[in-house]
Amino acid sequence: MKISIHKVVQTLAEAMVLVFLIMLLFLQNVRYTLIPAIVAPIALLGTFAVMLEIGYSINVLTMFGMVLAIGIIVDDAIVVVENVERLMAKEGLSPREATRKAMGEITGAVIGITLMLTAVFLPMGLASGSVGAIYRQFTVSMAVSILFSAFLALSLTPALCATLLKPISADHHQKKGLFGWFNRGFDRLTQGYAGWVAGLVRRTGRTMGAYLAIVAAVAFGYTTLATTFVPEEDQGSFMTSFTLPAEATAERTRDVVNLFEEHVKSRPDIANNLTIMGFGFSGSGPNTAMSFTTMTDWDKRTTTVDEELVAAAAAMSAANEGQVFSLKPPAIDELGTTSGFSLRLQDRANQGADALAAAAAQLTELASQSKLLSDVRVDGLPSGPSVTLNIDRQKAAALGLTYSTISDTLSGAVGSTYVNDFPRDGRLQQVIVQAEPASRMQVDDILKLHLRSDTGKMVRLSEIVTPEWSTIPLQVTRYNGYPSTSISGSAAKGVSSGKAMDEIEQIALKLPKGFAVEWTGQSLQERQSGAQAPMLMAFSFLIVFLVLAALYESWSVPLSVMLVVPLGVIGAMIAVHLRGLENDVFFKVGLITLIGLSAKNAVLIVEFARKRQRDGQRLAEAVVEAARLRLRPIVMTSLAFTLGVVPLVIASGASSETQNAIGTGLFGGMISGTVLAVIFVPVFYVVVTRLTRRLGRSSKHRATASP
Repeated sequence: MKISIHKVVQTLAEAMVLVFLIMLLFLQNVRYTLIPAIVAPIALLGTFAVMLEIGYSINVLTMFGMVLAIGIIVDDAIVVVENVERLMAKEGLSPREATRKAMGEITGAVIGITLMLTAVFLPMGLASGSVGAIYRQFTVSMAVSILFSAFLALSLTPALCATLLKPISADHHQKKGLFGWFNRGFDRLTQGYAGWVAGLVRRTGRTMGAYLAIVAAVAFGYTTLATTFVPEEDQGSFMTSFTLPAEATAERTRDVVNLFEEHVKSRPDIANNLTIMGFGFSGSGPNTAMSFTTMTDWDKRTTTVDEELVAAAAAMSAANEGQVFSLKPPAIDELGTTSGFSLRLQDRANQGADALAAAAAQLTELASQSKLLSDVRVDGLPSGPSVTLNIDRQKAAALGLTYSTISDTLSGAVGSTYVNDFPRDGRLQQVIVQAEPASRMQVDDILKLHLRSDTGKMVRLSEIVTPEWSTIPLQVTRYNGYPSTSISGSAAKGVSSGKAMDEIEQIALKLPKGFAVEWTGQSLQERQSGAQAPMLMAFSFLIVFLVLAALYESWSVPLSVMLVVPLGVIGAMIAVHLRGLENDVFFKVGLITLIGLSAKNAVLIVEFARKRQRDGQRLAEAVVEAARLRLRPIVMTSLAFTLGVVPLVIASGASSETQNAIGTGLFGGMISGTVLAVIFVPVFYVVVTRLTRRLGRSSKHRATASP
């Protein structure tokens, strides 16, 4: 855990450096870059203070939230600084006058963006189960940091702009070297972009057709994306379970364990191994054992846990009896004992233990034939031989033996009986009666015991007891009131846990009637997470729409903004598909974040277009001008966030799987959301505005025509 947090802190530092380099590239002045650099740490400190007050800790999840938030935190400050700089250059205003005018222009946009970005995370906190606990970590860390960022953008940032900045000339961007090359290139890009937008708003039909194709691609990509709950991480350790036949002795179990320990000694990247005899997650007994293997530090080893699992499986294939499985620990400790999936096979028709065991054997046999599954097994101790001593009570009574006498003798000899305490050397010691091991190893040894009758005569136990051998389950378990058997397994290499679970459910349909499966532990949480995700995203979408509708007192503006969401999601889908990742909890966090970030860019364009319309410009001219003016801050803030998640995308080592899951979707989504948004948002605004006007004229016409 400490190593994971250290890696996330390192990722946070790398993200901050990349964000500030982007600001320096666009603002090209240390004073301009210094303002967001001052604001960001203050916002993070405020977030830590709120988390401390409500009882949250610094952990991997909250730190991931901080990494995502760092790109958002500087957005508001960048928007303010960029607008102040533009006004000083274009209109020759002093820093104080430019700040006052800039805040009048963008205060509404800052408030709208803040409310929208905060509201988009609120439904995440409503999720139930363990996924809700994960979502709430992100909700608090990101929503609070965004609120602090907005507060500072409306207070501290303007004050810093008015005091730290110096007057500039209109040609201050005409520089030499890297900055000059960048400015000339970006100016050409801006002019070309404005021409593109002017052409697109004249051909809205074709553009909207392309948009519908993107929406269809998003729907297809989401349904075909492999699913899982959380990534299985390399935690630097693994576990090995040994289960031998029920009649196996501890010595036989030790022979199999010795084979594994010899293998462990030959692996240079394994630091230590602890084996506990007689203990297992599925039960205890002389035929079970568990080994806990720890690898060396990350910077000292050359193999991964997955490679060690393959090597251990190959080595233990030489074991001539029993089942030996080496598995990763669970990604979340409280949701199981090992990685992979877990379920319960239930006997809902009460067909008996034999039928349940047969169904479990059939399920594991069919699963072994599937290419999507591996290591599917029945958890628990195997059925074993058991002896029942049938007492002839009538004969015992005739010989003067009571049932309690027989029971006490058996329990004392085979088990043990506490008799009394006696003092010895100043200490009290217990007196415990039990037969010597040699006198209770076999059933015949037990039958040789003698009991004293009421008449004082000794009666041999074999005279009144008849042994009866049978094979019975050593464990009887129930789940939700039904007799059940615990079954675990893993997805085959390259197969997602979601597909593996679907495969198990299809196999279960082939079992006799009366048997059914129910998911437990992490697998149950995965199913619940998948069921909740569409509802949470719909709520996030709806809340953002309502916030924008209340802010702008119009349904056309939020509709223009929210149409942009699929443009970010398509990039996330493509990135995750290309990298072979899965739709897990952290990817869903990224999708919800993309809803807010995609809408943020649209708000910047729509807000300025509305202002230009109020100043008297025509619709097409206003939207083209707004797109041209807002391109620079949109690209700057989007690049800041995108590069801020690059350390997550390329992370390696501890917790890298989780970092990759979060960062990859966001990275792809921000690229597509930025590139496509600046193209499609002006068209959305024109189409929705014209539709609104048409509907308004139609309603007025109907009202005039009615008597």
